[in-house]
Amino acid sequence: MSIPNVTLNNGVQMPVLGFGVYQTPAEQTVSAVEAALSTGYRHIDTAAAYGNEREVGEAVRRSGLARDEVFLETKVWITDYGYDETLHAFDKSAGKLGVERIDLLILHQALPGEFELTVQAYKALEELLGDGRVRAIGVSNFMPGHLDRLFSRTGVVPAVNQIEVHPYFRQPEVLEYDTANGILNQAWSPIGGITFYRDGSEGSTLEDPVIRGIAAEHGRTPAQVMLRWHLQRGRQVIPKSVTPSRIAENFDVFDFDLTDEQLAAIDTLDTGVRGGPEPGDITRENFALDIPEA
Repeated sequence: MSIPNVTLNNGVQMPVLGFGVYQTPAEQTVSAVEAALSTGYRHIDTAAAYGNEREVGEAVRRSGLARDEVFLETKVWITDYGYDETLHAFDKSAGKLGVERIDLLILHQALPGEFELTVQAYKALEELLGDGRVRAIGVSNFMPGHLDRLFSRTGVVPAVNQIEVHPYFRQPEVLEYDTANGILNQAWSPIGGITFYRDGSEGSTLEDPVIRGIAAEHGRTPAQVMLRWHLQRGRQVIPKSVTPSRIAENFDVFDFDLTDEQLAAIDTLDTGVRGGPEPGDITRENFALDIPEA
């Protein structure tokens, strides 16, 4: 089975379902990505900050798939922001991935307190796009205010904004802003892969009675229901796992549809509580990472 594509705002096609490797240890990344590619995934999302770009590239090579059959996405970390620094960050990532061209290169966070560095980093992405070294560019964890500031200084609208979206944290204002500006919403943590608090108690979206009830109605798992919810709402998703059975489970989401009532019921689970860091609090001092050359 092949995954449907979504067309980005510059005409590039990207699979609507990808495979993420956030927090996947380097020693487990090769086998996880190999399992994903064998299952049928054709989009792999990594990042310089994840420390596993090299292993992603190795898995792609071992797969035997042609380079243009796998859509590779990675991210520039904030310690490599700045025009020349970001151009060099591309070289580092491309070298680790073992490719000459990256399909989608995005900025991992905004730097609100040093936004000039963010602007210069994005201008470097624009140069890479113009030179054909990347096929599309975008951002991650950018709020509407960050995008407004970026638009005023740059010329290319991001193709993607990768943000935290799951039933307990929907970010409707960001989703609507991105859609209105032709930016594809890409959901990280799409099934709520960390513990959340709802109604004062600790819990997981996988155990939510509303989601479990909908899953039972379709003979599906809660994870499959959540991924289907994203897809029917027009988002691209990048679930992660290192377990082959779950990797296959997350892939099997294209032969059923949730009803409008079920989609709306999942929408109402939003708590407004973010699981990841607050985008306005990102600084190089608090989130510094040294991205090695090799």
